[in-house]
Amino acid sequence: MTMTTAEADKILSANFAPWVLALGLSVEGVGDQRAILRLPWSDGLAREGGALSGQALMAAADTATVIAVSAARGAYGPMTTVQLSTSFQRPVIGSDVLIEAVVTKLGRRMAFADIVMTDEGSGDIAARASTVYALLG
Repeated sequence: MTMTTAEADKILSANFAPWVLALGLSVEGVGDQRAILRLPWSDGLAREGGALSGQALMAAADTATVIAVSAARGAYGPMTTVQLSTSFQRPVIGSDVLIEAVVTKLGRRMAFADIVMTDEGSGDIAARASTVYALLG
């Protein structure tokens, strides 16, 4: 059974640190092997020059991976980031970002995902990431 966005939002609110929740992430969509989250624009997340900070994008990518892996497994279970690699392609200024995480391999102990972060205003890809997760339970 496919996870609903309401179930995914509950995973988000129940399992992340307050500073991650302060990013304002919301689940826009979820499927068997993927999740789409929205990172709303905030001046508080902008760095010098007005662009969204890379740290906020990386935290959003990491968080989206947890939701995508949970969807692929059918429920949330303990997991931890082993590797997160991000390539930034263009700045995001004054626009929400859509973060799509797709699980590319789900094993018994490890999960792998690719993430695309898109500037909603322009439709351009702002960053790409890949993650590796250890599944703990």
